[in-house]
Amino acid sequence: MDRGFPLQDRGETEREHIMGFKIAIAGATGNVGREILNILAERGFPADEVIALASSRSQGTEVSFGDKVLKVQNLENYDFSDTDICLMSAGGTISQKWSPKIGAQGCVVIDNSSAWRYDADVPLIVPEVNPDAIVDFKKRNIIANPNCSTAQLVVALKPLHDAAKIKRIVVSTYQSVSGAGKEGMDELFTQTRAVFVADPVQSNKFTKRIAFNVIPHIDSFMEDGYTKEEWKVLAETKKILDPKIKVTCTAVRVPVFIGHSESVNIEFENEITADEARDILREAPGCLVIDKHENGGYITPVECAGEDATYISRIREDATVENGLNMWIVSDNLRKGAALNAVQIAELLINRALIKPRKLAA
Repeated sequence: MDRGFPLQDRGETEREHIMGFKIAIAGATGNVGREILNILAERGFPADEVIALASSRSQGTEVSFGDKVLKVQNLENYDFSDTDICLMSAGGTISQKWSPKIGAQGCVVIDNSSAWRYDADVPLIVPEVNPDAIVDFKKRNIIANPNCSTAQLVVALKPLHDAAKIKRIVVSTYQSVSGAGKEGMDELFTQTRAVFVADPVQSNKFTKRIAFNVIPHIDSFMEDGYTKEEWKVLAETKKILDPKIKVTCTAVRVPVFIGHSESVNIEFENEITADEARDILREAPGCLVIDKHENGGYITPVECAGEDATYISRIREDATVENGLNMWIVSDNLRKGAALNAVQIAELLINRALIKPRKLAA
């Protein structure tokens, strides 16, 4: 698995040559922001300055970055004129307000919210799937990160689409509470404890009790009866992979802390066997096939937490349609679904020499 820039293996001259980027993380105190800081450190990202940003109420809070501690600064007072990349994880409303302003100062924004995903002038990028689309970032200086459930889905679908051309997919998601932020994780913990000690179970973040339950409702309902989360999977898969693919989705919240799972039924134009699909996915970037027909021969969210890969299991042929396959896809939603993908986009910008350190250029 690609772990980014192995700076420790490089000579001093080369290390100095590729360093020099100044990176800001907006929303650094949230689940995804903290994960971005962890991943930047893990992957030896070529930055000589990392700035943690959040709202005024978090100003002065300390967050970890590798073996360092960063003091959080106020986003509203920060000058982006010498910053190269802003990894934005502060929510859609804040991104809508600030991302255009940041981009106008010459800093490239990589946004984790849904604010810019459907804008025709903003590329929606999963580096293993559509890296060439990144060149369009110059229109707005904004790049969108896809929804967590979409990211892992398209990583698994892309190599199969290249091999046999996908016509239609039916997706059922089993999404962890961390997708709803720290409040979602706290609510699962609090409700589980309340059940065990026979206290009243209160629901604040979710529409129904999540402890020992599943909720077929993520995000708001739309006029056609689908939820916005389900619509995101449809719209983003089409934008990233192929607008001709037909997509339908049911999104379900489950009592799991970290890791989204998906049951996916795929109908192809051309013939493809389960064995062929396994071989293709074993060679595909970002994918790890764990698919043994035995007890425990598959991946669950517990095993994927803290890992970079998109895991694929239970690959089998669907005899009810021509050229059909079923599979089970699991990934850490805080990593590949958000933080890791955002960092990989930043690495893509640097690796393709699409940006240079502004301080060195000055």
